[in-house]
Amino acid sequence: MKYEQLAKDILEKVGGTDNINSVFHCITRLRFKLKDESIAKTEELEKMDGVISVLRSGGQYQVVIGNHVPDVYAAVLVAGGISAEGAEGAANEGGGNLFNKFIDMISGVFTPVLGVLAATGMIKGFASMFLAFGWVTETSGTYQILYAIGDALFYFFPIFLGYTAIKKFGGNIFVGMAIGGALVYPAISGLTAGKPLYTLFSGTLFESPIHVTFLGIPVILMSYASSVIPIILATFFASKVEKGLKKIIPDVVKTFLVPFFTLLIVVPLTFIVIGPIAVWAGDLLGQGTLWVYNLSPVIAGLFLGGFWQVFVIFGLHWGLIPVALNNIATLHADPILAMTFGASFAQIGAVLAVILKTKNQKIKTLGFPAFISGIFGVTEPAIYGVTLPLKKPFIMSCIGGAVGGGIIGFAGSQGYILGGLGVFGIPNFIEPGSPIGTQFWMVMLAMVVSFILGLVLTFIFGFKDPVETSASVTPVVTEGETLIEQEVLVSPLEGELIPLVNVKDEAFSSGALGKGLGIVPTEGKLYSPANGVVTMVFPTGHAVGITTDSGAEILMHIGMDTVQLEGKYFTVHAKQGDKITAGQLLTEFDIDGIRSEGYDITTPIIVTNTNQYLDVMVVDEETVKPGDRVITLVI
Repeated sequence: MKYEQLAKDILEKVGGTDNINSVFHCITRLRFKLKDESIAKTEELEKMDGVISVLRSGGQYQVVIGNHVPDVYAAVLVAGGISAEGAEGAANEGGGNLFNKFIDMISGVFTPVLGVLAATGMIKGFASMFLAFGWVTETSGTYQILYAIGDALFYFFPIFLGYTAIKKFGGNIFVGMAIGGALVYPAISGLTAGKPLYTLFSGTLFESPIHVTFLGIPVILMSYASSVIPIILATFFASKVEKGLKKIIPDVVKTFLVPFFTLLIVVPLTFIVIGPIAVWAGDLLGQGTLWVYNLSPVIAGLFLGGFWQVFVIFGLHWGLIPVALNNIATLHADPILAMTFGASFAQIGAVLAVILKTKNQKIKTLGFPAFISGIFGVTEPAIYGVTLPLKKPFIMSCIGGAVGGGIIGFAGSQGYILGGLGVFGIPNFIEPGSPIGTQFWMVMLAMVVSFILGLVLTFIFGFKDPVETSASVTPVVTEGETLIEQEVLVSPLEGELIPLVNVKDEAFSSGALGKGLGIVPTEGKLYSPANGVVTMVFPTGHAVGITTDSGAEILMHIGMDTVQLEGKYFTVHAKQGDKITAGQLLTEFDIDGIRSEGYDITTPIIVTNTNQYLDVMVVDEETVKPGDRVITLVI
């Protein structure tokens, strides 16, 4: 198998099969849920050939692979002896905060179906484009069949989401599909014909004609074709009912009585209560997003287009996908995701500028395939392999994406299907049955402008071209050798030294704020790590920033989320502007008191201007005390 060794290495670095609760994949990433992320060897993973980057977001440990991730995923299952069902089955368990659980749930429900959703959307989009160009007629067999292929999945979406949603929630997948099938059963929609028996909620926003009852209870009939929210809520409830029934029904008859009672309870309840409430909620969500959008489409476009790639990095884009699907189902068009269309083209514009400008052969080698995959909307290789490490090109691509989003917002352009990405996403903006108009051409303009801005701005503002070395990444100081320029930082604390990636805060562990290390203190005294000036003392005393005499900007953050203590347990001995020397006491803090309030006392020591140094080298020690050498800055 082509990726057998890569799969074995990944499994070993994440802590082995025994450390994996679940694993699945999206377009470019292996998404692990690990029992203990601290034992994963993140830095070693990131240095492996075949791995672009490693992220922690939404309760997931994400290994970014690239376009061939399905093959690597298959190899991981084989190498780990993991079944496809077992790989994803445990994903329903685990902790995390409410937001992480929501993102994890949304990604788990939609990821399995996104590929075929994009494929059918492309077919539907191309069918609409052929119709708009006059190549086919609406009554021709070619158009009818193409449109059926493209529209079938979305029309029967509740059945497909019934499968993925109840699988995510830990229920019987065929029960989930049966619930979805009942929601789009043709005979049910036919019941709305004729004069209603009576009307509920007359004169309100929720006025509903009643055409049928169930055991005398009025049923509010809705159209559930293409809907998203009703089936997710129904399958969530079904998974709970099913688990309850399994506890009380004897094993000998569980096979048929559990689904029997689950369907008898959940399907009528969905038609009577869950479905109507979910549809109303979906309508309100759609109207709410339009209300926000209509406040200023241009500002909305600038924001979403500019920050879309940041959302992708942290997995936050999953929160917008169900909103877009709901808008297409209820409003027949979506302006939200439409405004992000230019972002991928701005990204490949920046990548092309890097390819043309860099003298580093490794970056050129990474850049070409990243550029090609970015044309088709898969930008993770470009982001993690090229622009984000170089910083400025990523920022320039965000600016290009923002301008593109602003143009789309100004034009009021919308997407009518959730189809392909990149150039394959162009048909998304053709309204079925309508001629191609100004709004479509404005999207094309936004695409071109985003690309040009990403390219030109990266050329103008440039980037720090990494010096190519024959060895790997870190200079080594051997006995008798000295680096040309360096600065040494000493430990400001006594305690246990841990790698920065093990700090339980994404902002620090991801390296987004700079390189450094973490210390779990055993003594509640923070000293200066170098000679310099105090540039910042947070009012609560939990964080101190200094600038050394050589220009290094150091942030020392005592504990995680300790700002919420509002200064309790902290005594500050320095103020902003003070001239300080290495080893001078800056802050005292009560370790036991902080821990008694439930806070992690781990203290990150960060070099916030890391990008000004050739390398930030951290010592490999288990424990340190004030005055010990901990960081060497190489210029």
